[in-house]
Amino acid sequence: MTATTPPAPPLRVAIIIGSIREGRIAPTVADWFTAQAKNHAPATDFDVIDVAALNLPEVHPSWNSHRTSEQTELAARIQTADAYVIITPEYNHSFPAHLKHLIDLHHTEWQAKPVGFVSYGGVAGGLRAVEQLRLVFAELHCTTVRDGVSFHRVTPDHFAEDGPAHDVDGAAGAAKVLLDQLDWWAHALRTARAERPYR
Repeated sequence: MTATTPPAPPLRVAIIIGSIREGRIAPTVADWFTAQAKNHAPATDFDVIDVAALNLPEVHPSWNSHRTSEQTELAARIQTADAYVIITPEYNHSFPAHLKHLIDLHHTEWQAKPVGFVSYGGVAGGLRAVEQLRLVFAELHCTTVRDGVSFHRVTPDHFAEDGPAHDVDGAAGAAKVLLDQLDWWAHALRTARAERPYR
């Protein structure tokens, strides 16, 4: 009798909203991307983490021994994710401080996993923030996927059904490319971590 291999569990992707500013468009962008992602990969488990909803410590504690239950739960959500998508604006040619703080409060949780980016901003569409984030995640032993989604001069009206015309098809196509790349890397790296734990 031939033994059957049990199916692999679905991928778990954490979608991280990086802005906390009042009047931010980040949740709108995140809702749009999450809908695209669920439609493209219905078997994937998407976990939305909003930095604005987190109670992060002001200083880095002796992390492993002094985490609150809320911080332990957050670390577990990051740890159990197979991949990440960062939703980020661009502030002064860079990314938000609270997003960096969230990243810095964790270390091994990120390692050997892929990261994709959805950015927005003015004329540059947040791309300068993304290029800096690539350096940050390289230091954390992550693989950043090449293609992303970028919204230039975006406003909330762009996502309304009766809003101004914008390149919806182009953005949806870019999201598909991002998700395909993220899926490939997430499966490959999950298999690698299982066969040979990353150190």
